[in-house]
Amino acid sequence: MRVFIIYFAIVLGLAPLTSAEAKTHTGMASYYGKKFQGRSTASGERFNYRLLTAAHRTLPFGTLVKVTNLKSKRSVIVKINDRGPFSKHRMIDLSRGAFAKVASIRTGTIRVKLEVIGKAISKKTLLKSVKSMPVDDLLTVPQSP
Repeated sequence: MRVFIIYFAIVLGLAPLTSAEAKTHTGMASYYGKKFQGRSTASGERFNYRLLTAAHRTLPFGTLVKVTNLKSKRSVIVKINDRGPFSKHRMIDLSRGAFAKVASIRTGTIRVKLEVIGKAISKKTLLKSVKSMPVDDLLTVPQSP
């Protein structure tokens, strides 16, 4: 059973949510792009405008958020890795790559719905959990009933 659970944790790369984190919000989103390329984010990661990342004022780093454009209904899942936006009129700043998935870059800002869907598991955490398991559990393949 443990192998089965770890398998899905690896495939999905998600950690469970607490009920307080599982909320939806609506507000304005914008993007930030090429001029920040390679700079350090607040989480310590290097910013890459092509990746599906975002800045949020309060959500913990590593939180996965589904961002839906309320006009077009297109969605993207992003990982929070920075702080911002620094405008009181915006709720989230998407990377240029993420913004392009839900709207035209020329739009600049869009009205969105945010849904917290999980937390990304770091490779370090995943490796720790696998290393602590007995080898027999890692080699066991779940049997279908």
